Amino acid sequence: MSMINKEVNEFKVQAYLNEEFKEVSKADILGKWSVFFFYPADFTFVCPTELEDLANKYDEFKAASCEVYSVSTDTHFVHKAWHDASDRIKKIQYPMLADPTHALSRDFEVLIEEDGLAERGTFIVNPEGKIVAYEVNAGNVGRNADELFRKLQACQFVYEHGDEVCPAKWEPGAETLKPSLDLVGQL
Repeated sequence: MSMINKEVNEFKVQAYLNEEFKEVSKADILGKWSVFFFYPADFTFVCPTELEDLANKYDEFKAASCEVYSVSTDTHFVHKAWHDASDRIKKIQYPMLADPTHALSRDFEVLIEEDGLAERGTFIVNPEGKIVAYEVNAGNVGRNADELFRKLQACQFVYEHGDEVCPAKWEPGAETLKPSLDLVGQL
């Protein structure tokens, strides 16, 4: 079943951010763009490369009015320990959400029940709290923050210009398409 246009359920979780623990809830994501970046676990191998890549691009996400939330089934205490121990993770300035009860992982349908871990799932959520783009990768395949940012920009463009669509490899400023009845038969 597709997750497109699924509204994120109510949630309230602990997060680690800037040397502090804080609470994050659904109310925090409404009214702005969000990226939920699920990964299997702290202190692993592929995850720090992805999270560092995202940290290096975080200023661009913020400039695009988008908050990034990394999510694993670890606790906020484990997030802090990893942040303190890893030079790559020390670069993170976005909230690291703790999902030890698996509520978020289940809601976004990325929980690997038998392992109690999340798949590598990436979700773009619009200001209404609805998923507008997502992908789930195998655990041994890392993601690319540049491509994620391009997808965010395309989602934002379509959200603001509902009568236009973004073709393959669309970048801001590039030509878009306006569907017409003549084109509908070609889809």
